[in-house]
Amino acid sequence: QVQLVESGGGLVQPGGSLRLSCAASGSIVSFPIMGWYRQAPGKERELVARIFGSGVTNYVDSVKGRFTISRDNAKNTVYLQMNGLQPEDTAVYTCNANSIKAQVYWGQGTQVTVSS
Repeated sequence: QVQLVESGGGLVQPGGSLRLSCAASGSIVSFPIMGWYRQAPGKERELVARIFGSGVTNYVDSVKGRFTISRDNAKNTVYLQMNGLQPEDTAVYTCNANSIKAQVYWGQGTQVTVSS
């Protein structure tokens, strides 16, 4: 059983930056797709960004140009660098991993609050 542990959330002012980390208990090489989802109060969970083992990345339109997802296979960690944060980015951000056997794993989530 793989565990995903997020960190790096917190309170930041509009225009600020945060870097989220998702550390896996095992090798992420076996996870060809890893991503970050978020869910704001009263809204459905949405895919924010994902990264494939090849390095290809996808982003939801609202974060393009502001967020960057990356993965460090040596550290078994996926990152989400978030710049230019806005109040509408406030949400619980959760790490997701999809294994080559189509198993899906989720972290516990980390709160990001953007407010002045």
